[in-house]
Amino acid sequence: MIRPVFRFNSPRACAPVLRGVQRRGLLTSSYAQGPTEPALLDQTVPEHFASIVSKHGDQNAVISRAQQTRLTYEELDQRSSSVAAGLQAQGVKKGMRVAVSLGNNIEFAVTTYALFKLGAILVPLNPAFNSPQVISALSHLSATHLIIGTETNLPFKPPRENISLLKQISPDLASGSIESASVPSLQKVILVDNSAGRLDVSDFKSTIPFNDLLYSQTSQVVTPDSPLHRDDIINIQFTSGTTALPKAACLSHTAILNNGYFIGLRMGLTPADIIVSPPPLYHCFGSILGYMASATHGSSIVFPSEAFSPSATLLAVQEERATALYGVATMFSAELELLSNGTIEDKGFEHLRTGIAAGSSVPSVLMGKLHDRLNLTGLTICYGMTETAPVSCMTTPDDPIQKRLDSVGRLLPHVHAKVVSVTEPGRVVPIGERGELAVAGYNVMSGYWGDEARTAEVRKTETDEQGREAVWMYTGDEAQMDADGYVHITGRIKDLIIRGGENIHPLEVENVLFAHPHVSEASVVGIPDEKYGECVAAFVVVHGGVRVDEEDGNGGGEGDGPVVTKQELRDWVREKLSGHLVPKYIFWTKNYPKTPSGKIKKFELKTEGIKLRDAGKGL
Repeated sequence: MIRPVFRFNSPRACAPVLRGVQRRGLLTSSYAQGPTEPALLDQTVPEHFASIVSKHGDQNAVISRAQQTRLTYEELDQRSSSVAAGLQAQGVKKGMRVAVSLGNNIEFAVTTYALFKLGAILVPLNPAFNSPQVISALSHLSATHLIIGTETNLPFKPPRENISLLKQISPDLASGSIESASVPSLQKVILVDNSAGRLDVSDFKSTIPFNDLLYSQTSQVVTPDSPLHRDDIINIQFTSGTTALPKAACLSHTAILNNGYFIGLRMGLTPADIIVSPPPLYHCFGSILGYMASATHGSSIVFPSEAFSPSATLLAVQEERATALYGVATMFSAELELLSNGTIEDKGFEHLRTGIAAGSSVPSVLMGKLHDRLNLTGLTICYGMTETAPVSCMTTPDDPIQKRLDSVGRLLPHVHAKVVSVTEPGRVVPIGERGELAVAGYNVMSGYWGDEARTAEVRKTETDEQGREAVWMYTGDEAQMDADGYVHITGRIKDLIIRGGENIHPLEVENVLFAHPHVSEASVVGIPDEKYGECVAAFVVVHGGVRVDEEDGNGGGEGDGPVVTKQELRDWVREKLSGHLVPKYIFWTKNYPKTPSGKIKKFELKTEGIKLRDAGKGL
């Protein structure tokens, strides 16, 4: 049985201010505002960081298990100041875009605060990007500096060397200077040698070793070339959307500092907490929900490995006596699989009390397993997007268990939200009715860098119910709001399957498939159908050892374990849902195409489903 753990949290930090027409204190219109207390932090990131260092200087700030390195807040402050001085000597100034292509390591953690202290704009890049992707990102932002590892560590794959990628950007790495026809703005390339001796980069005189930044400056005093302001853009995050090309969202000191702070408050983080955070630092989940939330509360963050490893994550939890664990649904599923097959011993999780599940919907069956197997009784659910810095809604460890299973919680402080009709723009729908979720507040991005047209499509100035102007971010997510202000995400508007005029929400079918004892993961998409317009197609990953009825698509399941058939899964769904929700096509697969944050790229699954259907597969 799942039993929630009840803890005290200030009601001011949790309860929403309910706006619009109300009856007995409950909402009747899908418009709400988060708490107005505590007040927004009015500092820049470096100013607030200095206050944390003064209070918790001897507390562990960052633990990199792969590097066997631990930094206290005092050491993180000193190293980041040294690197900031080194970067300043290499021409970095306030407002410059500095791209960082690294895994979860000490260098990334230190560089983050070094750039913030200078007022330079941190641009995290997915280290798995190939050379055209890196060139495109650098060119779009007119980036001046690139900090990159000699190798990229990838989940479940051998390391990839990055020298050939760098030669695509600047062909002559031995000349002593960076000359890039493809990225004319690029001035310097700084190398983090994480190859453990596998690569010799001593001849690359055009690049600067990262350690030279760290040790070349004797002064610890960092003075930006112009004053910092809390509304300055400090972070540009490339979106990892599942339906479109990445966009460059611009976020301010105020946005990321307060978002991290309020996330930590809602979790109840303290300096005693040890957070194991495998989500990547190049994504908002790792950098803001993880690193910024821990740093604003004096907690310790643990990087189990440079790239996600389920075994390294579980071992980190056990050996560091972690109190919190982060992940997306696919990460948690991989970790649970190792416990189920005995690869990792099923003990040592008694210190866990909370964590965050985000990035994509968490099936209720998976939530139950996390409670039972990992002791995550206080697990919280976050909802957001890169453009909202990123979290807008979040549950608390004290929310009723059903609210943590079927909602994404209520609004964070100083955030507004409304659910708007898709067919009647501007109309706020009644409670319980579905529509598009829009968000307003301090956390809304300044815009997409160099893309006014796409900014205008989603970031709109509108008048609220009190006649006040506000900037609203239209999320593209279908949602409904209940009378208590809890938000329920029912899917991406673009992911909805319209079968014979009826709207089908993929998550509803995915939850049922996921509950089957032989199914490890399931993802549902709509593919064209001559009769109904669209039909339901499911891509299914089975548990290790489970066999499937035929080698179809990518095939899955080996050994002498139980057999699962497509018809068995269809019957399973039919027993629990109405007939029009039963998948017409079922494709076996071993993995999914995913975004950097772990979200499944459904548009790629849809394309693959059409190909497999046309090849006679899936029936």
